[in-house]
Amino acid sequence: MSLNCGIVGLPNVGKSTLFNALTSTQNAQSANYPFCTIDPNKGIVDVPDSRLDQIAAITKSKNTLYAKLEFVDIAGLVRGASKGEGLGNQFLANIKEVDAIIHVVRCFESQDIIHVEGSVDPLRDIEIVNIELMLADLESLEKRLPALEKKAKGGDKPSGAQVDLIKKMIPVLQAGNPIRSIDFTEEESSTVQKMFLMSAKPVLYVCNVAESELHEDNKYVKQVQDLAAKEKASCVKISAQIEQEISILESSQEKKEFLEALGLAETGLDKIIKSAFGLLGLQTYFTSGPLESRAWTIPIGTRAPQAAGVIHSDFERGFIAAEVISFADFIECGGETTARSSGKMRSEGKTYVVKDGDVILFRFNV
Repeated sequence: MSLNCGIVGLPNVGKSTLFNALTSTQNAQSANYPFCTIDPNKGIVDVPDSRLDQIAAITKSKNTLYAKLEFVDIAGLVRGASKGEGLGNQFLANIKEVDAIIHVVRCFESQDIIHVEGSVDPLRDIEIVNIELMLADLESLEKRLPALEKKAKGGDKPSGAQVDLIKKMIPVLQAGNPIRSIDFTEEESSTVQKMFLMSAKPVLYVCNVAESELHEDNKYVKQVQDLAAKEKASCVKISAQIEQEISILESSQEKKEFLEALGLAETGLDKIIKSAFGLLGLQTYFTSGPLESRAWTIPIGTRAPQAAGVIHSDFERGFIAAEVISFADFIECGGETTARSSGKMRSEGKTYVVKDGDVILFRFNV
């Protein structure tokens, strides 16, 4: 599956530094002035998963292939972006193309780094971005409405349904609330997704703090955490500068020692990647053999034939059965052979909903 997350926020909050750390590169230019990033940078990262490492060790696989996500570093947004201020039009065009938003918020004081608004205030910064996205969505919906209403009057039922949906969304936006705050039916959600509305996209707030504040939440982080809880959104705290320093270390042992010196169990980047994966409503199943152990990405709720189709369309077309072992049973039994002999491997048919962590062998015939 090709899915991506757009890294957004005001200028100079640490977006490009975070992107460089995520992708272990220096591709995104990082500097102390607004609009340093103009064209969006893109990078694909592995989704950390210790379960796959354990499976590969048991199977003695030659290769280990992790699930992947694409991250897009998008130009900083300023007030009036919906009206073309700054790089507004380009920013909005870029963000329409992503599946989820990683909203980086500055939560540290510094005399050396310019803040485009003149002071540190994460709730104000979040509001600026959210308002611009909502204004752009409102303008988009209001432009679509007349043509759809005309079609609906002519008896076009799909257009009528869209008119009702748009009239449901417009008052919410006018009240200053994002579209993602609305409880849609499954059918409505599918229609909204095709409209590429920015305030409908799921959001992960990333609080960028100083190294000295990694172990205790400062007042700014607490403000963002409270807002995220109210919005039913996710929130992660990191120090983008420290993460970039960790990312350029060559060996995993060096990274481990660096983390231990900081008193951290895992990198903030791992937290972001895992949170982004969940934000998109994704889960993982595994295949494993002597040649490779691999994580496959599917939406939560995917049935066995469609999960098989992620590997190859022939697997779905000729699906016979899925031989499934739960991750816990695979580890407990020390692999497929014992799991099969002890009855922990089960045969599932076309209606089986794949569970996160399933280890699967597909049977098919084309």
